[in-house]
Amino acid sequence: MKGRIHIVFILLFVLSSITQGFAQEVVDSVRIYFRQGYSILEPSIRDNQKALNRIADSLNAGYRDSIYVLKKVHVVGGASPEGTIPLNKRLSEKRAGVLFKYLSRYGELPDSLTTFNFIGRDWWGLAKLVEADQNTPYREETLEYLKKIADRSAGGEKLSDNNVGNLSRFKGGVPYRYMYRNLFPELRASSIYLHYEKIWNPIILPPVATIRTSIPEVPHVGKLIPYATTPPRLKKPFYMAIKTNMLYDVLLIPNIGAEFYLGKNWSIAADWMYGWWKSDRAHWYWRQYGGSLGVRKWFGRKAEEKPLTGHHLGVYGQAFTYDFEIGGTGYIGGRPGGDLFDKTNYSVWLEYGYSLPAAKRFNIDFSAGLGYIGGVCYEYTPIDDCYVWQSTKKLNYLGPTKIEISLVWLIGRGNYNKDKGGRR
Repeated sequence: MKGRIHIVFILLFVLSSITQGFAQEVVDSVRIYFRQGYSILEPSIRDNQKALNRIADSLNAGYRDSIYVLKKVHVVGGASPEGTIPLNKRLSEKRAGVLFKYLSRYGELPDSLTTFNFIGRDWWGLAKLVEADQNTPYREETLEYLKKIADRSAGGEKLSDNNVGNLSRFKGGVPYRYMYRNLFPELRASSIYLHYEKIWNPIILPPVATIRTSIPEVPHVGKLIPYATTPPRLKKPFYMAIKTNMLYDVLLIPNIGAEFYLGKNWSIAADWMYGWWKSDRAHWYWRQYGGSLGVRKWFGRKAEEKPLTGHHLGVYGQAFTYDFEIGGTGYIGGRPGGDLFDKTNYSVWLEYGYSLPAAKRFNIDFSAGLGYIGGVCYEYTPIDDCYVWQSTKKLNYLGPTKIEISLVWLIGRGNYNKDKGGRR
């Protein structure tokens, strides 16, 4: 009899050793997607029904060759970035709770083993999606920008950060609109992770429950959160600049210009100058007026970060007239006494420049142009009260045509320099 007892103990010891030797951790998980702004569990969305069936089967089913011991349950609730911080936090909590409550009906999910993680705005999740999506506009710059937001929000996102607003204006809003359509839906989800310890069972047992092939239709176990279900109407960024060439100002020729951003790093610019100073006794005349029109192409890292900043190349045309005389020979552009077209000289040029951020709403633009000046110039000499014509010359000049150091005032929604006192 004692010998039999010893054999039983030996067999139990061997079985225990074998069982422990074959123990391993198994993680099962399910990811469930939600409609924007909702915490209602809907099987009809994407593969929700299939995912719910599989996780419910694993909770309900018995196993013939193994013993599964539930060790830990981790529930993660998330939301896409649009919307306010408080609403996204509530949304991620409700989605996680709805998923946990639903799956608890198909197997015991002890509270003592359960941990929750409410992501709120899932910035890191969005960064990972951008990293994997080669079609994201400005992908490398956008990824770097998102990582900065995610790092800054790690300790808790603040309303004053205005992350969504800044992201919607980044690169003219092009990456945001793409992510909203193609990537944000992936973040409107909650996940549940079931951590099991799988132990080999040498004693073949019948299943403790029949494996369920389907589960009943999911009732609406959540409730609507008061949150917009349509894409937000983003205010389109607007970039404009008012400027004055300070070199003309020093020469007593008041001038003003305006520039409008057209998109895709193109802009159109126009300016006008008008100065008329004279003194008949000293025969001192200083008159010039006219305007120009041109287009610019912006390029370089600064131009990609914000429109109307950084390097630019331009093509310009100008019409102008003048009257210069300082106590000697005078020069008039165009026929004296003629109409506007008779008086006009003209020029065309290619321009290169760089617009340097100087303050939150101000840049300094340095530009130089090379091109052609044409038209007619009349020389005269002032004698008593008369201006005696001397000669007529036809202009045919090729060389430097413009030097500009302009003070630029940035106007428009989102048109400010972040590193010069702008929003951070």
